Amino acid sequence: MHLARLRLRDFRNYGALDLELCPGFHLFLGDNAQGKSNVLESIYLLSTLRSFRGVVNARLVAEGRDGFFVGGRVGGGAPIELGVYWSPGPRRITVDNRPVKVLADFIGKLSAVIFSSEDLQLIRGSASVRRRFFDLIMVQTRPGGLTLLQRYQKALKSRNRLLKQAVVSPAVLEGFSQELIRCGAELIRWRRTFLPGFSVGAARAYRRICGQAEELSVEYRPKVREDFATELADSRRREQRNRTTLIGPHRDEIAFLLDGRDAQMFGSEGQKRSIAISLKMAQAEHLAGALGRPPVLLLDDVMGELDRRRRAGLLPLLERTCRTGGQVCLTSTEENWRAEWIRDFRCWRVVRGGCRAEG
Repeated sequence: MHLARLRLRDFRNYGALDLELCPGFHLFLGDNAQGKSNVLESIYLLSTLRSFRGVVNARLVAEGRDGFFVGGRVGGGAPIELGVYWSPGPRRITVDNRPVKVLADFIGKLSAVIFSSEDLQLIRGSASVRRRFFDLIMVQTRPGGLTLLQRYQKALKSRNRLLKQAVVSPAVLEGFSQELIRCGAELIRWRRTFLPGFSVGAARAYRRICGQAEELSVEYRPKVREDFATELADSRRREQRNRTTLIGPHRDEIAFLLDGRDAQMFGSEGQKRSIAISLKMAQAEHLAGALGRPPVLLLDDVMGELDRRRRAGLLPLLERTCRTGGQVCLTSTEENWRAEWIRDFRCWRVVRGGCRAEG
């Protein structure tokens, strides 16, 4: 799989950009604040309908414009045309120029994995960041995963809104609770089944990066210990006091351990960075196995921050992606770029929202 064409209109600092892309390595080179990361952000948007920087779509519109458009052609098989138009008013997503009403019909047409400085929040940040990471993998690989997640979130939102009212209807609350239990039990089962295998893949990636160092493991810490329905019913009085749902997979924690010690509390900055890279490598390898094709790999100015050992650990994944017809897009500045570890790449010079091929 690769992105064969990228088209931007009024996106970030790009008034108009049209790029023809081939499989293999692509280096987007330029000074800071020129628009390199914005290119990767637009590709990630075509994959997930969200910014990897965690900003709302309104922030993606070019200054002084009403909305943005991001379009792309996916190659590596029968071509697929994707389009995303967003404005405060009309919004539209399309597949092969036909409007799509169900998000699940769009997400997954282009799979991508982003490596960026924000990845450290997987270890440093709150439990919600870790849940979102694994929920995205579910959405990308499990049939019906997005619909399941949306149903759970809708039931949770409705239930919390009801709990905040002065008078709570028991019958209405029970209806939301049953939907919450049905969808939540499925989410819990998926996490229990998925995480042990993913832990093995992440540990393997960590060893490649760090050699025979500490052993990385991923530990699932569910809020529901045994039976969701029973524990939800038992929490009713506490819910009434707190006016929110206290039990469910939306409160789960996923911990990353080095030799059994919580990396969030005890890991060094170097160890945390290695864990973050290992998680993304494991994500990419899982997607490739589940989908039968490598995802597009996006590396946002991270290679210059890695020492030689960590670069050497990541390189086999990048080369394997390209050997199997995939695509790797990297951003870098002149100061931190070292090209000796990649033999063949296409270079794009990025200056003030313009992008042109070099060499």
